Amino acid sequence: MRRIDEQLANQAPAPNTCSIEPVSYPGGMLMKRVLFLCTGNYYRSRYAELLFNHLAPAAGLRWRAESRGLDLRAGAGNVGPLSMFVSERLARRGFVAADPRFPMQAQASDLIEADRIVALKEAEHRAMVLERFPDWAQAVEYWHIHDVDQARPDDALRQVDIHIDGLFATLQRQP
Repeated sequence: MRRIDEQLANQAPAPNTCSIEPVSYPGGMLMKRVLFLCTGNYYRSRYAELLFNHLAPAAGLRWRAESRGLDLRAGAGNVGPLSMFVSERLARRGFVAADPRFPMQAQASDLIEADRIVALKEAEHRAMVLERFPDWAQAVEYWHIHDVDQARPDDALRQVDIHIDGLFATLQRQP
């Protein structure tokens, strides 16, 4: 399996790559996918995924978010499936992540299936993308959102809110 993932990882990204497993929008139309990447898939990328998926239908977007981690070993000390900071911020926004899953490691197939890829912090994640998925580094959009070791959770997650708003505006302008 690892060999197949390595082969897939070295495939250059195709513009407007069609999803291997299409996600349908109510009414049968296909949804596009955005993939959020961070280190442990526990805090920033998970918040981006959950927030995006909660707000996208009301914004009229035919997009669905997923998130993955580039190095789950870095989160070996994480407790539970989701950061308490994420749960608390979502609750303050008026919704709860029902049955949150545990963090998931990024695989080449995740990048191939995504129509747009966002890594949450360029200084932290570009090197990880280059190491694991070198042919995809230029296809990734890099944001600049600090982890808890460099920013208060409310400040960092507020930056995710702002970037998600900007991403929505960009996606709403696309046909």
